Amino acid sequence: LRWRCRRGLLELDLWLERFSRHPLEALDDVALEQFEQLLAAPDADVLAWLEGRQNAPPALSGILNAIRASI
Repeated sequence: LRWRCRRGLLELDLWLERFSRHPLEALDDVALEQFEQLLAAPDADVLAWLEGRQNAPPALSGILNAIRASI
């Protein structure tokens, strides 16, 4: 998962790299599934969701909040 946090947008790399510094092993199964779904989404969408410029799918709200809180 840490390797998949490396993306094509520098801003997104910064968000995800900071989050991945925390022990990913501590995430529960739901959070891990959400993280997998998030990493499968297009970079521009993920960045817009994290920055609050676009509404994210409700199913990803938990992991997005966790990423924002890690900053």
